[in-house]
Amino acid sequence: MDKLGSLLAFVRTAETRSFVAAGRQIGVSASAVGKSVAKLEQQLGVRLLQRNTRNVRLTEEGRMFYERCRPLLDELDEAEAMLTHAMQAPRGRLRVGLPTAGYRFLVPVLGEFRARYPEVELELDFDDQLVDVIDGGFDVVIRSGDMPDSRLRARRLGPFCFMLCASPDYLARRGEPRLPADLEAHDCIHFRFANSGKVQEWSLRLEPGEAPPHLPPALICNNSEAAVLAAVHGLGIVYTVDFLVRDRLACGQLRRVLPGFETQRGQFWALWPAHRHISPKLRVFLDFIDEHLFVHQPIA
Repeated sequence: MDKLGSLLAFVRTAETRSFVAAGRQIGVSASAVGKSVAKLEQQLGVRLLQRNTRNVRLTEEGRMFYERCRPLLDELDEAEAMLTHAMQAPRGRLRVGLPTAGYRFLVPVLGEFRARYPEVELELDFDDQLVDVIDGGFDVVIRSGDMPDSRLRARRLGPFCFMLCASPDYLARRGEPRLPADLEAHDCIHFRFANSGKVQEWSLRLEPGEAPPHLPPALICNNSEAAVLAAVHGLGIVYTVDFLVRDRLACGQLRRVLPGFETQRGQFWALWPAHRHISPKLRVFLDFIDEHLFVHQPIA
């Protein structure tokens, strides 16, 4: 602890170029700061500061030592702040960005979250567009796909997969495809990405040398739930994520088509600015949605 105190005295003096100012920050006298730095210099066998009657300045060795010591003290400050945050009760506003379909799963369990954490005020922003977590002012964003932004911290949430589905009525009228090539004779319901304008590709397992089938578009939507609803009403075969159709498959409104031929899988992530500590309100929210919304593995 003596050495830690000497390091702190040295770093604060190097930053303020004054024993007096460093002492004010630490809460000790200028004389105590000077003695701590002198003791550190004696232990290291090198002069870290040049002193005169007006100020102090770093020697070349002192500058190198400062550059190594400052990050260590920053890490210590961060660890202390994280512990302090962890001991606090979750409270305050939490702005969350989610995919549009997220409301179907989150809203029904919000009552339980509010009962557990009544002092957390949630602001939910449902949007399938890619958003800038930092510039957009979000505390956390739930998204899928690759997460290349180094400015963000990430927590892995639940997995998902894509599948083909159609209504029993549609399959009774048009027959059930047995191979991907059979899709060329069917009505296909496609999804268009709002941010790029591209129509989503259907990732299917094909034999070596087999060409991807032509997928006749009966309908193109830029809303995933609308595409699923169109399939429920017999407009064709939809390619969509498992969590959007799980309940409809269970109650018989939809049937899975070509099981085992779909190959696309994904992962949900929680993303928040890297420069922020994970606050108590964010920590309990992430634990809660992990517990309630991502408890199922993808349908095999």
